[in-house]
Amino acid sequence: MKNSAVFGMYRTREAVEQAVYALQSANFRNTDISVLFSENVGTKDFAHEKHTKLPEGSTAGAGTGAIVGGALGWLSGLGALAIPGVGPLIAAGPIVALLAGIGAGGVIGGIAGALVGMGIPEYEAKRYEGRVKEGGILLSVHCDNTDWRKRAVEVLRDTGAEDIGTEGEAKADFAVSDKPRPR
Repeated sequence: MKNSAVFGMYRTREAVEQAVYALQSANFRNTDISVLFSENVGTKDFAHEKHTKLPEGSTAGAGTGAIVGGALGWLSGLGALAIPGVGPLIAAGPIVALLAGIGAGGVIGGIAGALVGMGIPEYEAKRYEGRVKEGGILLSVHCDNTDWRKRAVEVLRDTGAEDIGTEGEAKADFAVSDKPRPR
């Protein structure tokens, strides 16, 4: 079976962190997991500023040096991005490269364009984009085969994900161009 991805939406930071910990416990690689959320919704919950002169209680975006701890700190490629038509986002994992290309190129299509590039049908990608804009947190898991896909779906379901979907990944995805190390 070709590579696939499992997607789910979470409403809270606590729920997505629980999911990341559960995926880690299930032996998924940190390079297999992506998380995406609006910066203005959850930055203060996910990040804390280190060595700044910001007044107590202020929150700065990840692009200004915020450190993400806990479960999200384990993920690879954490970054802040500004997507035209979407606004500031925090992303971690393989989705960062897809979104960074959109942000740098100023391509219209936002989150949905990157998700379609990962193999998600356009109607689902637009639904996920809408949920992220409304404050939802998107978590995706790259799966090498059917067994890993089933395991990922189970973890997402057990940790309270909504709108769980699975899709085959596009041929030009990270799993082909930058294949993670073997398990």
